Amino acid sequence: MRLIAVAVAALVLLSSGSSLAQDWIEYASRADLFTVNFPGQPNVREITYPTEYDITLPGRVYSVDAGLNRYSVTVVDYANAEKIHTARAEACRKAGGEGDACGNRWRAELQGAIVYATSNLLKRDVKLTLYAHYNADQIEGHRLQLLNPDKSRTFAAIHMYENRLYIFEGTTPAGSPPPALFQQSLGFLDKEGKRVRYESVYSNAYPPPRRTR
Repeated sequence: MRLIAVAVAALVLLSSGSSLAQDWIEYASRADLFTVNFPGQPNVREITYPTEYDITLPGRVYSVDAGLNRYSVTVVDYANAEKIHTARAEACRKAGGEGDACGNRWRAELQGAIVYATSNLLKRDVKLTLYAHYNADQIEGHRLQLLNPDKSRTFAAIHMYENRLYIFEGTTPAGSPPPALFQQSLGFLDKEGKRVRYESVYSNAYPPPRRTR
């Protein structure tokens, strides 16, 4: 009887593990030009994002909670940043302003978006354990590891691609391994839905290098 019980328990564990593995999907957003593995279909919600230079931009958060593990991708659309900042500068000058008071900050807004998003993560109640420059398919970004007050860990990557800001976050409880299936799968898509990779480092501030795929 004991051997039967052990065998049944083993089958249950194997079945459970198989089910968990099958829950992971390769998710692709044609709207926001990214792909990543999630443990199930994400919840998608619209957000507004206050930027470093005090404009508000639209975005989306894609998120999945799987037990104590949390996964999210925040995407902010910077496509209209130049238009908004230019209109603000013109309105300032028409109102009698001049000089730096009416400066057009759209370039700084775009070029500093990754740094600003990183600084917001560091303002949380966390301890920084890793901070590094990072490339995904040669698209530059920042990589962070954060220790939270409950001893869970957040693994984050931040990128800019096609005037969109991406904040990838995977959080695992204390003692658990990193969210490798999530981390190692992130990538970016072109407007036809094909994954992209570049020959040299892609920076959103400059013309893109030649693609390798």
